[in-house]
Amino acid sequence: MLILMLFLLFGAGFAYIAQHNLMLVSLSLGQYVISDIPLFYVIIGSAIAGLGIGYIIYLIHEVSTAFTMHGKDKTLKATKNEVADLTKRVHQLELENERLKHHDEPRPSDPNSL
Repeated sequence: MLILMLFLLFGAGFAYIAQHNLMLVSLSLGQYVISDIPLFYVIIGSAIAGLGIGYIIYLIHEVSTAFTMHGKDKTLKATKNEVADLTKRVHQLELENERLKHHDEPRPSDPNSL
């Protein structure tokens, strides 16, 4: 429903522009000259071209953001794996430290360690 209302609003705006800008103009595109075009076609065409270029720039920005986020996710995953490995190593060293403190007692074991 909101989209329909926006279309109606833009259509009303285009109709208003068309009513007040019926003057015929010539449009030069480099070497090409298009003559006797109503001015409102030039105005509306320029607005649509600007919106299109803005949308393309937005898409390029979104794609670059997606690649950046993917790289950061990979880095975060690697860092989490490194933290887990270091935690396991610290736990093993703590067990070894206890064994060395009490070298004549039986070796402490932890079924959760590697």
